[in-house]
Amino acid sequence: MLKYILKRLALSVFILLGVSFIIYFLIRCMPVSYIDQKIAAINQGGATVSDEMVNSMKEAYGLADGDDFFGILKGYGRWLGGLVKISEETGLPTLDFGISFKYAIPVTEKITETMGVSFAVALIATIFEFMIAIPLGITAATHQYSARDYVVTILVMIGISLPTFFFGQILKNVFAMQLGWFPPSGLIDATKDLSGFALILDYLKHLFIPILTVVILSIGGRMRMTRTNMLEVMSSDYIRTARAKGLKESKVVYKHAFRNTLIPLVTSLAGLLPTLFSGAIITEQVFDLPGIGNIALSAMMEADIPFIMGYNMFLAFLSVIGVLLADLMYAVVDPRVKLK
Repeated sequence: MLKYILKRLALSVFILLGVSFIIYFLIRCMPVSYIDQKIAAINQGGATVSDEMVNSMKEAYGLADGDDFFGILKGYGRWLGGLVKISEETGLPTLDFGISFKYAIPVTEKITETMGVSFAVALIATIFEFMIAIPLGITAATHQYSARDYVVTILVMIGISLPTFFFGQILKNVFAMQLGWFPPSGLIDATKDLSGFALILDYLKHLFIPILTVVILSIGGRMRMTRTNMLEVMSSDYIRTARAKGLKESKVVYKHAFRNTLIPLVTSLAGLLPTLFSGAIITEQVFDLPGIGNIALSAMMEADIPFIMGYNMFLAFLSVIGVLLADLMYAVVDPRVKLK
């Protein structure tokens, strides 16, 4: 097991290097750069920008190598060379993604500052998603073509079909605008000086509608996966044998059938880890939450290379770890799987 983990981690280094180059190349190929937008803003203000000023700005932001392939390659090499630095305090190597163009602070500091909101929304929504979707998927499979199966099918269609910005606006209009039960946007009531439990309660009030939006729109896919896998397993020969032995239906369903549906669920968990930290970009936009998804979108619109690289490499690393954890979980839920 240890040998397998070390081998996968070593392979992950090369995967992350390849991912970093692709991301950097795509960012540099964007039609508008951060420098172009700065120059356009200066021109709109009535001032003129000389060629010397443009060159000095490109030099300051590390974009003076040109936009051809070799220029991008040099820029990537410079970014990669500045990635690992030795800490003066500990003497150990640390990751340094540089200073954000847009936010003018270290990328790691900005990610850490905004990650908490997105993580809280994603974690709470994921817990409720599993608590709701898996039992509903099981009951729909065990009562196929019944009223509860049709109700689950309707919920699945809602979760799959409705876009986030549309459904989020509906919930905001109903619960915030019409009923006035919850705040329509933001993370905290800036007009009040709250602390302690009152502050936590205010956070929860502001996050209720965004979390509800994420939960309702995400349970559909999980319910459909659980229902489909359960239907496939319930028609297996060993299930009929277990029933023929006189086992209770609940024991047949939850001990024999459901356990064999865990492998597809474990597969989906590979993408769960980066999802917890990536932020719900559209949801955060609709409800004006200062999460990492909202911040990353703004940085992308302005071609903030250091922040985009740091954000995407952070998610790439989590994806690699998520896939590794999913592979390890295979051996736990299915003894037939051997890791070599």
